[in-house]
Amino acid sequence: MSMEITNNYSDYGKGYTNTAKEGNVTTSTVELKTTIGGTKTEQIKTGYSNVNDYSKYLQGKYSYMNSGTTSMQGVPTTVSVSGAFLKKCMNDPEKAKYLEENLAALPDCAKSAVAGCRGTLTNLSYSVDANGNISVAISGTSDPDGKIAKENAERRAKEKKAAEEKAAERRKEKKAEEEKAAERRAEKKAANEARTEMGEYAVSATGTDIKAVTEKIIAATSGTSAPTGASFDIKA
Repeated sequence: MSMEITNNYSDYGKGYTNTAKEGNVTTSTVELKTTIGGTKTEQIKTGYSNVNDYSKYLQGKYSYMNSGTTSMQGVPTTVSVSGAFLKKCMNDPEKAKYLEENLAALPDCAKSAVAGCRGTLTNLSYSVDANGNISVAISGTSDPDGKIAKENAERRAKEKKAAEEKAAERRKEKKAEEEKAAERRAEKKAANEARTEMGEYAVSATGTDIKAVTEKIIAATSGTSAPTGASFDIKA
């Protein structure tokens, strides 16, 4: 089972209460929305001169960002943010607020996904593209302990064994029929040979003229040719 959901970046209002500057980096106190519908006061930083320094700052707060596969609620999870979007955020307080608000909400979102999705999740993936669009992809299973798969495998094995046994039985029956047919042929041959040795014979002929058919029978048993001449027909 897999699913992907995408959310588009939208304009975020200001909402900064105060700021402080250290070199080029500005620290702003803002209100971030929470997953339970309220807000929380948080300090965010902008004004970085390069993406690397900005990424280090964010990873200090959100260790799961761009750090490969981590674990949330026991589920392998990846959180990736495009470098292009980080570059846009590092000097834009509005975008930076949007990004941190979503990064902060990730653990609660993962918890909700684990609790609310059908079956057992096996993978979670969150990604933010160059325009701030957020995509969520999940994978899961309805058979986490493999019980269903095991039962299906056992059923298929039984069905295969039954089919093989049935095929073997058919082959056995066919072989028995062939052996009986061979025995009958041998018995018939032996009986014919016995009759020949005893001077017995069996001859048959067919036709529409009873006299001609009889003469054929006589000729066959005497070793002569059937005579030609007058005859009468009995129509079928």
